[in-house]
Amino acid sequence: MSFIKRTRLVAVVSLAMVAGCHRNSFQPLKFLSHQALFDASLSELKKHHWDHAVAGFEKLTTDLPARDPLLPEAYYDLGRAHYGHGEYILAAQSFSRVAENFPEDSLADRATYETGVAYSKLWRRPSLDPEYGETARSTFQSFLAAYPDSPLRDSAQKQIDRLDEWFAIKGYNNGVTYYKRKAYDSDIIYFRDVVKDYPKTDGARKSLIRLVESYRAIKYKEDVAETCGTLEQRYPGDKEAAKVCKGVKATLVADTTAKPPAAASTDNPPVPNPVPVPVPSTPPHF
Repeated sequence: MSFIKRTRLVAVVSLAMVAGCHRNSFQPLKFLSHQALFDASLSELKKHHWDHAVAGFEKLTTDLPARDPLLPEAYYDLGRAHYGHGEYILAAQSFSRVAENFPEDSLADRATYETGVAYSKLWRRPSLDPEYGETARSTFQSFLAAYPDSPLRDSAQKQIDRLDEWFAIKGYNNGVTYYKRKAYDSDIIYFRDVVKDYPKTDGARKSLIRLVESYRAIKYKEDVAETCGTLEQRYPGDKEAAKVCKGVKATLVADTTAKPPAAASTDNPPVPNPVPVPVPSTPPHF
């Protein structure tokens, strides 16, 4: 073996030994107090030494008494460590323990939000199974209901809007699959569901356009006119909508996505006008 090759080999072995020593340098058992282990684990987390942080916070969640104020923080930071490691299911489980076990803790709202973020990471593309996306969406909705004053409220709504765009894309693409096969009855179901369930998405706009084409293919003239009316109401000036509805006399329909009018106050309900009772011209016979 040449001198250069021997030198390279020694360098590689040395680096491996250093890395091995680094991995084994963090030993949760050596810390004499919970606070010392927490501080050390947090330091490892900040350094992005995810394995070390996970090991430390896992031990804390096992060893700390149920009412120890460090426990919710340990679960939250354990979630952060798993998240940084790309272990999103474990991260979601750790975050969720905060809100479940410590609903009054100051970290409860943030932990619930991060639970939704972790689940959303598991739905990587609209074409994949949306189970985790659905779980993420329901988590964000629960967050909005439980923590209406949280500073993360706007961020949670943006997360829901982003997920809705993906759900709409998935439904729209399913509809297009049937549309290309000329299975119009089936594609109409998908397109209508997108319009109904995700009305604020671009997928809804594209689904309405496809609905016009599908209704025209099966000669449903009234549905073409009504769908063009909906396009005209929701997307005035949209070039694609104008093109697909060219020559169609649009029928304006009530926009079901609009907010209903506010209910009248019942404090002083209006007194109805008396209905006049007709008087017979001749007395009735008994």
